[in-house]
Amino acid sequence: MCRHLAYLGPAMPLANLVLTPPHSLLRQSWAPADMRGGGTVNADGYGVGWYPTPGADPVRHRSARPLWTDTSFASWAGAVSSGAVLAAVRSATVGMPVTETASAPFADGRWLFSHNGRVTGWPHSLAALAGALPVTDLMTLDAATDSALLWAVLRNRLRAGEPAAAAVADLVRTVAAAAPDSRLNLLLTDGTSIVATTWWHSLSVRHTGSSVIVASEPSDERDWQPVPDRHLVVATPSTLDTTPLEDLR
Repeated sequence: MCRHLAYLGPAMPLANLVLTPPHSLLRQSWAPADMRGGGTVNADGYGVGWYPTPGADPVRHRSARPLWTDTSFASWAGAVSSGAVLAAVRSATVGMPVTETASAPFADGRWLFSHNGRVTGWPHSLAALAGALPVTDLMTLDAATDSALLWAVLRNRLRAGEPAAAAVADLVRTVAAAAPDSRLNLLLTDGTSIVATTWWHSLSVRHTGSSVIVASEPSDERDWQPVPDRHLVVATPSTLDTTPLEDLR
C-alpha cells in the first residue's frame, strides 16, 4: 500500500518533510515499516503538493518514478518552503497503471487528496457509485484507478458544498459497504485543515499546538500518537479531533 502525509504549521522546506527525517517518505519508498496491505516497496511514483502562500491554490509535482531515483526533486526540495503540504509515495495495485497522473496528490481548486489502500472488487464494486457521477467527471479521471475514482466522487461532494469531514466519512462508509475488506486511509487538505481516515491501515499524528503532521508512519522518534482503526481525524495546527467513524452515522 502507499504511504502519505499532510503537514500544517510554520513554513518549512519540502525536503524537511519528505526527504531528510530518519524515516521520511523517501525511506518509506524503499523501506516502509508497515505494509500490511501487501507489497514490499512504494516504487510506482510519488507526488508532492504545497501551498505557496496562505490562501493560494496548491502547486503539485508528480512523477511515475520511484522517489529515490528522482535527483531533480532532491535538488530543489530544500529551496521550496510551505506551511501546508500533502505528499505521497505509491505502490500500485496489481493491474492498475503506473503513470504520473495516477500518483497522489489529486487536486481541485484549493483541495489536495490522497488514498492509501485499495478497493476490493475493482472496478465492478464501485460501478453504482461511479454511475452517479457526471459523465464528464468519468471522462476526465486522472487515471483508471480506484484512488482517482474515489477522488472524483469526493470532489463532486465538495463542489456541491458538503462539509469536508462529513463527505470523507460518508464516502469511506459507502465504499466499505459496497466493497468489503477495502483499505481506505484517505487524506484531504485545503491548506488550513486536514481530514483523514483510518480503515484497515496505519495512521499516526504529531500535534504540537502550533503544527500538525498526519502520516501513514511516524517519520522520527518524537511524540507521535497512533490513530485507532476506523476513525476520522480533523486537524489544524491548534486543534485535533479524533472520532470513531461509526459514531458519525
